[in-house]
Amino acid sequence: MTQVLVIGYVWPEPNSSAAGSHMMSLLRFFRAQNWQVEFASPAQQTEHMADLSQEQITCTPIALNCSSFDDYIAQLKPDIVMFDRFMMEEQFGWRVDKFAPDALKILDTEDLQCLRNARHAAHRTQQAFTLDSLLDSELAKREIAAILRCDLSLIISDFEHQLLTTQFGVSADLLHHLPFMVDLSALDNTTPDFQTRKHFMTIGNFRHAPNWDAVLYLQQIWPMIRKQLPDAELHIYGSYPPPKATALHNPKTGFLIKGWAKDALSVMAQSKVCLAPLRFGAGIKGKLLEAMITQTPCVTTEIGAEGMHGDLPWHGAISNCPQTFAAEAVALYRDEARYQQAQQNGLALLQARYDKHPLESQLKQKISNLLTNLGPHRRANFTGSMLRHHTLRSTQYMSQWIEAKNANKMR
Repeated sequence: MTQVLVIGYVWPEPNSSAAGSHMMSLLRFFRAQNWQVEFASPAQQTEHMADLSQEQITCTPIALNCSSFDDYIAQLKPDIVMFDRFMMEEQFGWRVDKFAPDALKILDTEDLQCLRNARHAAHRTQQAFTLDSLLDSELAKREIAAILRCDLSLIISDFEHQLLTTQFGVSADLLHHLPFMVDLSALDNTTPDFQTRKHFMTIGNFRHAPNWDAVLYLQQIWPMIRKQLPDAELHIYGSYPPPKATALHNPKTGFLIKGWAKDALSVMAQSKVCLAPLRFGAGIKGKLLEAMITQTPCVTTEIGAEGMHGDLPWHGAISNCPQTFAAEAVALYRDEARYQQAQQNGLALLQARYDKHPLESQLKQKISNLLTNLGPHRRANFTGSMLRHHTLRSTQYMSQWIEAKNANKMR
């Protein structure tokens, strides 16, 4: 039986983040192939983490900078190793090369962190972001190196897929576009109608910088909406709200910090309009997919909608201007015909871009081809082979130095 090892940056929390939900989709895909799946992570376990035993997935805590992982993977003998974000490839990739050299190495990027961080830095300094700035980014060099060292990288956004091939010259043979996978047959088409729904909402893990910035930005936008809709409320959901977030709770103005939502789809479905004024970030946004699934029209920014709709109409409105953003939100809230058209646009997007059945079929075929032709595939990736050469393996030697230092402390 094919053995899959997934090395997680964190334990998956599908109700807390889009990354957690996407990870669960991948784990379920592996299990659907009747593969044996083990999830390992050096992270602390959390109260909102998924119970993977219910998915028939085994779990193992692992340590950073520790040779105990070498014995572990040598005994497990995985056929496939998937790294959750490039930092896990940096930490464990060289150990996989040494102790499970024939394993297919997959990198689940989630989003390009170099892109997200560069946009964040530009926003923080109020400078224009340019793609050329990525070429000077130390983080980009690390992230692209991890992509090149792997046999396949899963790219969630078609914008980022194109960025990798054009801006960084990464071979398309090393990449696979895989957006969120939705089981369309399981969707509930009986969501509340226009007249039943009320209020605005937004949702997102407060620890994720783009989400927190969006909450702050909504403090500017919300008064313009509230002025025209004095009875409306804005419900702000998200896991791990810090005191600075709960301090913004203001029933008088209808700006309500709700905190963690046990069922994100339920609170989304009860709301009339989703607001997502994201000013930086990368990847594609789980909250906007959930808005499509629950037929909740959404107003977002160009960065929010990036990589999500191609040439198809958006399921709501897109604006980078706070005044226009507020006006679009009010128009959707009031205009039933416009609202219903936005709902239809969302359903069309789900059909065209997020149907899990063709997406899973394509991924299965890609992995099957690589398992059959791994030798020729690796020989064609000379740059990746070069990056695994001992003179360029600084992450290995740093890890071994830390391990030796820690061992000396214990004596």
